[in-house]
Amino acid sequence: MNLFKKCIAIALISSFSTAFAATEGTDYVVLEQPVKDAQGTVIKVFSYDCPFCYKYAKAVDKTVMGKLPEMSFSPFHLKTKGKYGIQGSTLFAVALLKDEEAGLKPLDPKSNFHKIEMALYKAYHDKKQRWEDGKNPEAFLKTGLDAVGWDRAQFEKDSQNPKVKAMIERWEQSYPIAKIQGVPAYVVNGKYLLMTKNITSIDGMVANIKELSSK
Repeated sequence: MNLFKKCIAIALISSFSTAFAATEGTDYVVLEQPVKDAQGTVIKVFSYDCPFCYKYAKAVDKTVMGKLPEMSFSPFHLKTKGKYGIQGSTLFAVALLKDEEAGLKPLDPKSNFHKIEMALYKAYHDKKQRWEDGKNPEAFLKTGLDAVGWDRAQFEKDSQNPKVKAMIERWEQSYPIAKIQGVPAYVVNGKYLLMTKNITSIDGMVANIKELSSK
């Protein structure tokens, strides 16, 4: 290979290797208050009443995580958003705990989390249900409970589990994260917040997560 061709080859290799280089301030920001004990995870801060969270849940989350077998997906529900944020967080926390005990991952279609998430999204965004705008928490809870066939009394008992309460308390860390750019908010290793407005492709998102996870 002559010198000219060698230089072209090096340039092409260099441009390819940096094509998906994550840029701080554009592709991600470093959180001032990192989420503790989140190494090897992709956290998604979301709310049942967020239309973009719904869109990402339908078209992005499972595809992205399918390309990241070494990472785990950790949903953090934002209880400060939506008329039934607190009830939503309780439903999701109980679901995730039951799924963990059953060996089911959050994005598994068979998981309680996935079934409740989709039921609430469809009711709120597709059917425009509002459950009397905060005046009928029983109706809101029933939507989630019916999706998994849970008994109301048993759910109340499960919601008192210290592990459920600890999970909801852990999710408190999501509030300052959501204030930065809204939701959904994706955090890699508890430290790097992806700038969703600059995500242009699945592969680009995957590449950025891979790069940030190795930092």
